[in-house]
Amino acid sequence: MDKIKGKVVVITGASSGLGEAATRLLSAKGAKLVIGARRKERIDALASELTQAGGDVLALVTDVTKRAEVQALVDAAVERHGRIDVIINNAGLMPNSLLERLKVDDWDQMIDVNIKGVLYGIAAALPYMQRQKSGQFINVASVAGHKVRRSSAVYSGTKHAVRVITEGLRQEVKPYNLRTTIISPGAVATELPDSITDPEVEQMARETYKTAIPADSFARAVAFAIDQPDDIDINEILFRPTVQEY
Repeated sequence: MDKIKGKVVVITGASSGLGEAATRLLSAKGAKLVIGARRKERIDALASELTQAGGDVLALVTDVTKRAEVQALVDAAVERHGRIDVIINNAGLMPNSLLERLKVDDWDQMIDVNIKGVLYGIAAALPYMQRQKSGQFINVASVAGHKVRRSSAVYSGTKHAVRVITEGLRQEVKPYNLRTTIISPGAVATELPDSITDPEVEQMARETYKTAIPADSFARAVAFAIDQPDDIDINEILFRPTVQEY
């Protein structure tokens, strides 16, 4: 994966799950990483571990619902390395519930993290990439962005929004030679079910996640998208466990 070595990659939600797996694999492939997450202790420990192993990893506490913090994460990458090659807008949560339960706070949180967090990442990185005339956005959606089922209406709505926003971005950035990738995982072993506050829905999710595949499956999809020649733009990857029906 020679195209990955030396690339400057910013990752949100990097302290666990998909973000941590991508951080580990890309660091092993020689990328220069600037990673963000809310949990300082975990993100610092990850950066320290990978740096001691010979990687180039900088960690900053980042809450993607705060635009200034996302901007600071991207600015730090440019200040440290002089450019940004890839941003992986990965931070997300999934507090699913039936709409009739009126868990409006959960709805607001999903909109703030899953949609606005991605938009803040785009807003932070796009001006740099336009000036460079190079760069790649990797935005994390979900199988739920392709399908909806009982209890996932709001989550599915946010992840479909990620797909729509990214497709619109793809069309706009062609004059700047930028690439855009949507990655939509199925059941992958992460902490997503932990964010569900409805006991009945949480139990349903736990059943689905019994067949979850490791998070490094996502990391390999990320690496595949980044590793393509400059004239190839992998626009969307949808993957699931082989046994997953939904």
